[in-house]
Amino acid sequence: MALLNPLRGEIVARLMEPASAAEVARQLGEQPQRVNYHLKALEKAGLVERVGSRQVRNLVELLYRSIAKSFVLAESLSMKPETMQKLKDQSALAHLIDTSERIKRDALLLMEQSDENETIPSAALQLRVQLSDQEERNAFVEEYVALVQQLVDRYHGKKDCSVDYNVLLAVYPKPAQGGNADE
Repeated sequence: MALLNPLRGEIVARLMEPASAAEVARQLGEQPQRVNYHLKALEKAGLVERVGSRQVRNLVELLYRSIAKSFVLAESLSMKPETMQKLKDQSALAHLIDTSERIKRDALLLMEQSDENETIPSAALQLRVQLSDQEERNAFVEEYVALVQQLVDRYHGKKDCSVDYNVLLAVYPKPAQGGNADE
């Protein structure tokens, strides 16, 4: 249950290598106090462990590490079906946030690693589609995944390839602007 909070899942994911609450907070753009609170709950649940400490100026920072490289959550957590669906929906949004952060992090690294006048080959595409109901949304996502997979398969695995490219795509409802869904 402790991992059901999306922030806690992110914290655990950042602790594959030992880190302090302050380091994890910087990586996630969170307040150290908030991360520390969640670290205590994760430690109490046995999902992270203290692995040391270090002196930083006048403070002693505790170092934590995840107890496993991955976790599998059982779908039978004695929750109502509505709660499970909401959890799935929210974890999808949490994954969307994580994906956008990954893109931002990778783009910054590429900029830092490139020469001054070097152009890094990349592409971004933003489109809008209107889907009327759940059935149409499901059909769109299935076709979307199949077409992208077909395209990736066509170009993946060429013998003379020397550069790997990440392909990250997302489909999500357009958020309402200013609280009005019609804007």
